Amino acid sequence: MKLWNKNTTQTVASIETFTVGDDAVLDLQLAPYDILASFAHALMLEKINLLSKQELELLRHEFALLYQQTKENKFVIDNKMEDVHSQIEFILTKQLGDLGKKIHTGRSRNDQVLVALKLFARHKLKEIALSTNNLIAVFLDKSQAHQKDLMPGYTHFQAAMPSSFGLWFGAYAESLTDDLHTLLAAYKICNQNPLGSGAGFGSSFPLDRSYTTALLGFSSLNYNVVYAQMTRGKFEKIIVQALANIGASLNKFSSDACMYANENHRFISLPSSLTTGSSIMPHKKNPDAFELIRAYTNSLSASANELSMLTHNLPSGYHRDLQLTKGCLLKAFAQLESCLTICTLLVQEMIVHEDILKEDKYKYLFTVEAVNDLVMKGMPFRDAYIQIGNEVEQGTFTFHGQLNHSHEGSIGHLCNTQIAEKAKQIDTDFEFAKVEHQEEKLLSLLFNK
Repeated sequence: MKLWNKNTTQTVASIETFTVGDDAVLDLQLAPYDILASFAHALMLEKINLLSKQELELLRHEFALLYQQTKENKFVIDNKMEDVHSQIEFILTKQLGDLGKKIHTGRSRNDQVLVALKLFARHKLKEIALSTNNLIAVFLDKSQAHQKDLMPGYTHFQAAMPSSFGLWFGAYAESLTDDLHTLLAAYKICNQNPLGSGAGFGSSFPLDRSYTTALLGFSSLNYNVVYAQMTRGKFEKIIVQALANIGASLNKFSSDACMYANENHRFISLPSSLTTGSSIMPHKKNPDAFELIRAYTNSLSASANELSMLTHNLPSGYHRDLQLTKGCLLKAFAQLESCLTICTLLVQEMIVHEDILKEDKYKYLFTVEAVNDLVMKGMPFRDAYIQIGNEVEQGTFTFHGQLNHSHEGSIGHLCNTQIAEKAKQIDTDFEFAKVEHQEEKLLSLLFNK
């Protein structure tokens, strides 16, 4: 069944297969959201007298059954169906006759797809935000636990200055808080209602778009109906770029971890249960999980670029090119979700090795400390720099002082509390509770509670 079928000519099978693509598989994830959006649309149609109360009740009953099927993983899309939208309308028509055909009144498949995608993405963005906040908390806990454990800091892959595991873990906590800012922006762009825009030019029916906006918990409308359809491809690109930003932080941390775990560094290690082995070298304990996080997050960046390439030269209005954006979006969510879960586990179980800087090879990390000591005693900085540089060249440099980094964000003053407050404020700005409240109200109407 196709929503655009006019019972005239039969589409060539190869063209049908090519144009349908993977929708029947991908759309299973969208089914509960399309059902809720369709129910909200039916409520609106009854409000403007295009459905009777009796018709609405019959539809409500069927929508409730279908929604329950999705929650129990019993909902299926028949291989003769083009997508989830066709499947749902087919079932409604089979159960309710002509009434099932009325549900498409005032809609186009364009806005139907858009609203289901946005509801799905809104839910997934919430899950990503919560998982990211969880990882931030784990990084901060690890940072506090190891705030006094020193490690080398590197520039140009050369040992540079003393750092600490507290600084290292805390840096990624704060990096993720910035990534949450971009996720919040993507969430706000996503959380606008396109329903009622039709094919992109509105409808002659007196649709109450504000009513469906409230029912579905959107923060506002995509007001202009042409622009509502222009958001297809655009909102997916914005979301995937935000996901890729989080991925970039995980990528850099994973690269650090792979390097710091090798035998030449031995700064950290992982329990054997979180590593893999070699088919030929019995001693190997490989950090494959970190390497795959690095690969998947690179793939995320590629998905953001793919979405840009799919959409950057399209004029306004719907084009079938946009069918391919769905797969990019769903894949990106799945990849980042798994990476966040695994990275959180790896950080929690990571073993930090202490007293690293006692090794003689790291003694030059303290040259800046020696320079600063001389400056504090009154020597001009440039003279102190030259004196310590000469000692290094002559092989006479030694340092027996103490680290005294006390400014905000340094080894002795990590500011982890402030970083945690940043993350907490961003989490509040998402206003998930408002959306959850409205979703619960809509589900109460659906199940007649």
